[in-house]
Amino acid sequence: MNKIFLLFIAVLLLGMTHLSAAVYKGQKIFVRKCVSCHTTGQSFVSSKTTFEWEELMENKGKELIIIHLRDKNASDSWDYFKSKKYTKKAKHLKEFLMEYAQDSGIVPACN
Repeated sequence: MNKIFLLFIAVLLLGMTHLSAAVYKGQKIFVRKCVSCHTTGQSFVSSKTTFEWEELMENKGKELIIIHLRDKNASDSWDYFKSKKYTKKAKHLKEFLMEYAQDSGIVPACN
């Protein structure tokens, strides 16, 4: 009985760590997908407060998607924002953007 309980706890803990968002993964996404258009990476991320980034990234970043799909200059990113890959990884991007927001006092190293 104890072995089964310990196995259950171990599986539960491993599953929970996989579900949480990671700032470093969000930074990778930002560097790969966003820096090409938002060339001023550090100043772009810190252009909004934590609250503003949280609002844009609610519901897996739906508001951010709308902003990009309405902007003809962002047409290169339309396929990415329409993909499941974006919605799957939006939580990591949100963590990154909120971590380095204007009111966080932390400066990202996006090189």
